[in-house]
Amino acid sequence: MKLNLTGLLLLITFMSLAQKKLTVADIYEKELFKEETIKSLNWMNDGQYYTALEENKILRYDVTTGKSDSVIIDGQALNLKIDDYSFTTDESKLLILTDKQKIYRRSFTAVYYIYTFEGKELKKLSSKGRQSYATISPDNKNVAFVRDNNLYFVKLSNISEHQVTTDGKLGSIINGSTDWVYEEELYITKAFFWSPNSEKLAFYRFDETAVKEYNLQYWDNGALYPRDYRYKYPKAGEKNSTVTIKVYNLKDNTTQTVDLGKETDIYIPNIQWTKDSDILAIKRLNRLQNQQDIFHYSTKFKSATNILTDKSKTYIHATYTDEWVYLDNGTHFLMSSEREGYKHFYIHRMDGQLEYKATSGAYNAEKLIALDQRSKTPVLYYTSTENGSTERHVYQVDFKGKGKIQLSTKPGVNTADMSKDFKYYVSYNSSATSPKEVSLIMTKGNKLVKVLKDNAKLKETMAEYGLTEKIMFEIEAADKKLLNAYMIRPANMDSTKKYPLLLYQYSGPGKQRIKNDWYGDKHFMWHQLLAQKGIIVVGIDCRGTGGKSEEFKKMTYMKMGKMEAEDHVAAAKYLGTLPFVDQDRIGIWGWSYGGYISTLALETGPEVFKTGIAVSPFLWKYYDTIYSERYLRRPKDNPEGYNEYSIVRNAGKLRSKYLLIHGTGDDNVHFQNAIALQNELINQGKQFQSFYYPDKDHSLTGTKTKLHLYSMMTNFLFENL
Repeated sequence: MKLNLTGLLLLITFMSLAQKKLTVADIYEKELFKEETIKSLNWMNDGQYYTALEENKILRYDVTTGKSDSVIIDGQALNLKIDDYSFTTDESKLLILTDKQKIYRRSFTAVYYIYTFEGKELKKLSSKGRQSYATISPDNKNVAFVRDNNLYFVKLSNISEHQVTTDGKLGSIINGSTDWVYEEELYITKAFFWSPNSEKLAFYRFDETAVKEYNLQYWDNGALYPRDYRYKYPKAGEKNSTVTIKVYNLKDNTTQTVDLGKETDIYIPNIQWTKDSDILAIKRLNRLQNQQDIFHYSTKFKSATNILTDKSKTYIHATYTDEWVYLDNGTHFLMSSEREGYKHFYIHRMDGQLEYKATSGAYNAEKLIALDQRSKTPVLYYTSTENGSTERHVYQVDFKGKGKIQLSTKPGVNTADMSKDFKYYVSYNSSATSPKEVSLIMTKGNKLVKVLKDNAKLKETMAEYGLTEKIMFEIEAADKKLLNAYMIRPANMDSTKKYPLLLYQYSGPGKQRIKNDWYGDKHFMWHQLLAQKGIIVVGIDCRGTGGKSEEFKKMTYMKMGKMEAEDHVAAAKYLGTLPFVDQDRIGIWGWSYGGYISTLALETGPEVFKTGIAVSPFLWKYYDTIYSERYLRRPKDNPEGYNEYSIVRNAGKLRSKYLLIHGTGDDNVHFQNAIALQNELINQGKQFQSFYYPDKDHSLTGTKTKLHLYSMMTNFLFENL
């Protein structure tokens, strides 16, 4: 195995540097290394201004200077804590979100207010209970929202509330929002959509009656009896909710049900109105997630027409290829697809026929930023991996794939937020050597107007603590393919000594942790702390991860875990041959999918790893339908895929020091996963350490929890690595 680390030895510093010592409290309690950015940026209609939320105030900024010239709303003066906000399309009113309370990962309830600029009038949207996902109609006359599994709208003229559905019931029927698995895996929570003329509301209806329940117990910080929380969670191979799409007409209070065929064991990853308020567009995905159909439903004729089908030999990743925009001309739509081996943007006619390939080549068009449709040939702004899989740069190109220009100029990870008239954009850049820089750019000539956030204070703090560079390099996989990696090393390395090394990975399909960015993920600063204490940290994106080709990403299909574990074992073996690495002191750790792979790597490579940590690892058979079946199909279709690389089945091979961590209130990767693994480790006579956080979810949220967690993991590594 060959390591492509050109010049690495020259980058390693063999001298002692004066520096402050990092503590877990510095990172997770004091938040000394938090990046500055712009929160809740909204571009104004005239293109001359944008607004941002800062210190509970909505400030207006002039794009010619990049300076704030007025306070739009002062939350303190209104006695409100503003969590987010949105303007009506005519900017005469403001919808203010306050008191946001989390349900699961993305879902929430809140209290909303309407602020009218004329007369400076503030009104509560509803006094009948908390709301979710309030959305203003295009004509600025109504606001729709969800409460207690039913869909409502409020007429802003008199703040009168109107109920669209009445059959919503906890654990049974959901209208206008989504069930647990759609929220977690398809990223949908708001499941209703205004028609362009504001006369109709299209919405999802979930019947989850047949979905089996999972029971969480909460101890609620010492309650006399634990509290049971039951919710519908479809595990691999089990029944999903039956999902239907409905259209409510505000003018006559009637509701239509969209007919998408006899097969109901399907997913609907997206719906949206076309530019025609009588035509609703719907994506339908089959249960195995390898065929996606686009339907156009006519509300006039109450019929649906299949206008386009996308197929895959493996799977269609609906949340990755989710760009889908109907153009203002009413004759075309844009969509993204991996149909040619990389993710690209395609322009189709309304009948589904392909018209243009806006992007093409051996790279991924990663994210759609904006569409300028003012000219005859519209212009697309997007980010891509054209300059390398660890880079992200901003480009513009017309819909015919011509006139491509790279806008971003700095190396690293770049994205942008375009003004509504496309004359300006806010640029976001970071790299392995520099934290986030936010700049205001004039699009014509790509001219810098002002650096809005330079994180100068953070850079000073970084220097005070002597943070070391995240060195980017490539390492060979078990099959010799090149993998992206980074190394964080102690600043005061002694050339006569060998150092322990910790591998970090997530390894999940299509996910990418190794990029030329500064922070990268929430564990970066903890890795810096370990480096200060003399541990080399190496992060690796194995086969099956994102940023590269579809083939690279999907080669793990039907045998998840196998290649990922092989790659980390092979990487550890090679890293152990480097002159500054102690091959007898190599560890591995990860969270969630990374916890699964760190455990499997310990089991399949016990001769390589001295120790390992797994936070919230999972078993495929206990996980949800959409995720597990996307990559392994159903258990009855692929029993070997579910069993052969199970961390329970391989538990008897564990010989390394092992720390298993889980939250008992994890609604995502259930505590059941940790119990099953622990039972088998005990049955196999394996000694290990475990720790469970009472009532904590998958992210183990909370400052005190984070302080305890990272302190415990640090101590474990110094005792066992």
